[in-house]
Amino acid sequence: MSTRIAFLKGHGTENDFVIVPDPENAIDLPPAAVAALCDRRAGIGGDGLLHVVRSAAHPEAEGMAAEAEWFMDYRNGDGSVAEMCGNGVRVFARYLQRAGHVTEGDLAVATRGGVKTVHIAKDGDVTVGMGRALLPEGDVTVRVGERSWPARNVNMGNPHAVAFVDDLSHAGDLLSPPPVSPAAAYPDGVNVEFVVDRGPGHVALRVHERGSGETRSCGTGACAVAVAAARRDGADPTATGAPATYTVDVPGGTLVITERPDGEIEMTGPAVIVAEGEIDTDWLETATSA
Repeated sequence: MSTRIAFLKGHGTENDFVIVPDPENAIDLPPAAVAALCDRRAGIGGDGLLHVVRSAAHPEAEGMAAEAEWFMDYRNGDGSVAEMCGNGVRVFARYLQRAGHVTEGDLAVATRGGVKTVHIAKDGDVTVGMGRALLPEGDVTVRVGERSWPARNVNMGNPHAVAFVDDLSHAGDLLSPPPVSPAAAYPDGVNVEFVVDRGPGHVALRVHERGSGETRSCGTGACAVAVAAARRDGADPTATGAPATYTVDVPGGTLVITERPDGEIEMTGPAVIVAEGEIDTDWLETATSA
């Protein structure tokens, strides 16, 4: 290993990430190293880490290499592996553009949730094809203190429980995962969204992301919320033949989510690279072994 590792820092609606370019998958990033890098006081700081690898060089992605040259090896801020991150895909695409690997227009990105289609617009926004939502059967309940709400179980390649509330303050401090029952509905944990209405086709959310705590934004969560809101409002594009579009306010900005009649969901929003530098591997080894 070299004495330095290149990194960048970026965010999508203030959902922020440490970006580690590693085309040939040569850098070992165990959970402790990821957690140290994402530490906001002792590390670089981020909700998660984007490990940028060529699909052909990663055992989990080599089967997707024919469709997508690049694999987003995404990790949560605690070092755990995650299937997908919608804001992360946009920032991942912005990094590829900045590095000269891609230009404006369309590209494909491999993720653990499958290959995602991405469009980088001239105005700077990035649109990600997020795939289809799955709506598992069964009742789910979310609880905070003495309050509880029925929640919609939505899977966007990762699991979500969407609860509609009267006030976003009812979500509490979101420092720890809100209890969700039955536990069997989410054997690997769950992202929990608390949602209020702002107007027709317009909602706002707060979210506790599995492995990261409360974050300023969650792309897959915004998609899950839009789908849950559409079903609550009696709209199912696959049945009506008309797309359903929701503006979703997150603490860090605004995302626009459209569910098309074919069931595909598109998410549009900003993606920004704010810094780049080098990681001192001596520090990282010390932090990892502490």
